[in-house]
Amino acid sequence: MARDVVRFVLDGEIRELRDIDPTTTVLGLLRYDLRRTGTKEGCAEGDCGACTVALGELDGDQVTWRAVNACILFAPMLDGKALKTVESLGGDHPVQRALVEHHGSQCGFCTPGFVMSLWARGREDSPPPVADSIAGNLCRCTGYGPIIAAAEAVAPRATDDPVEALKALARDEPLSLNHAGRRWFAPKSLGDLAALIEANPDAVVLAGATDVGLWVTKQHRTLETIIHLGEVGELRTVSLTPEGLRIGAGVRYSDAWAALADLHPDLGELVRRLGSVQVRNSGTIGGNIANGSPIGDMPPALIALGATLVLRKGDETRRMPLEDYFLAYGKQDRRPGEFVEAVIVLPPVGLYRVFKLSKRFDQDISAVCGGFSLSIKDGHVANAGVAFGGMAATPKRAAACEAALTGKPWTEATIEAAATALERDFQPIDDMRASAAYRLAGAKNLLRKVFAESGGAAVRVLDAGPVDA
Repeated sequence: MARDVVRFVLDGEIRELRDIDPTTTVLGLLRYDLRRTGTKEGCAEGDCGACTVALGELDGDQVTWRAVNACILFAPMLDGKALKTVESLGGDHPVQRALVEHHGSQCGFCTPGFVMSLWARGREDSPPPVADSIAGNLCRCTGYGPIIAAAEAVAPRATDDPVEALKALARDEPLSLNHAGRRWFAPKSLGDLAALIEANPDAVVLAGATDVGLWVTKQHRTLETIIHLGEVGELRTVSLTPEGLRIGAGVRYSDAWAALADLHPDLGELVRRLGSVQVRNSGTIGGNIANGSPIGDMPPALIALGATLVLRKGDETRRMPLEDYFLAYGKQDRRPGEFVEAVIVLPPVGLYRVFKLSKRFDQDISAVCGGFSLSIKDGHVANAGVAFGGMAATPKRAAACEAALTGKPWTEATIEAAATALERDFQPIDDMRASAAYRLAGAKNLLRKVFAESGGAAVRVLDAGPVDA
């Protein structure tokens, strides 16, 4: 039997939400219902970090805490979890004192978000460099030096976690909400999820909400039916199988990071630059693929490796090469009632590189993202996988470029012929992120970079000018 009440833990106390609009954001809940106004709205799209809160999940007999953006997290996604806001720290926490002592705050608007990012960092067993931890927090007046100094002055501190309260919230039954005709379903099993999506083919299938959240906060869309797959355990696993690394559709970037980095360091580096800590703690690889964005970072890297996509409808599954899923802008090969179940990634064989070009190094959407997988035997290219994002209406293989490489000697002349072939593969657009000329020149130069860094002879690099030329 389904439950119609959202239950979560706030500062050790179990809270219940009844008759709530399913697309109420956690930020809105905090500021307007719970009157916790320390959490700020800066961008309402998960970019600035002013709304950062910490979300805790039960992991055995301990709680794992993650920094997340409250502005694009829907309130029903709190169900079964623990929440901490800047008010939870009481005003005299070591992180707060350090920011005061190191002059890490001026106007103070961004400060609560920094505090919560640094608090969550202090709960990690092996915390990343401070700069990585706060890459998703923007400061408009202080500058980052004092904030970094404050972070480095604070030692991690254990906290009494609400283990027993979270155990009391554990549920086997699905969550089913209905508010003014708008519905939210959160099934617990893969079978129930498949049945729900098949019965509601027009529903929004939600994973981390890092994109769908903007449909509400920026586009002001009304979402009539949402099916959340984040509670389905079978979709939240990463496993090494005989077919390759299988990543379930509900696996967050932060949870897939280590396994992808084990496949190849370039995949790990790509994930590090993908969004922010907050985005990686919510967003999923499956959601990124299902959404079909032409500028999603993971698809070109995985297409180059020959990744396989697993789709499911009811009890039936079908598989396809990942590149075949993307048909046209905004259109994917996903039938009514069908959803992405997993992606299977083959480990690189031979030379593999991934490069991302963007205006900002951290937390920026790619102008161009390229994946290159090359098998070179006896001085010749035996196989070539080349794919780009940001170059066309979909993530796309560079078929002409691959053909110009395959069977040819691994020489500068071959690279130049393959670079020229990219002109047949792509006719990029001009937009706010880059000009068409920059994109095409950048893609060619990335191919030359693969050759140069593989030990090939020095190659001519075309000057493409600034990214926004």
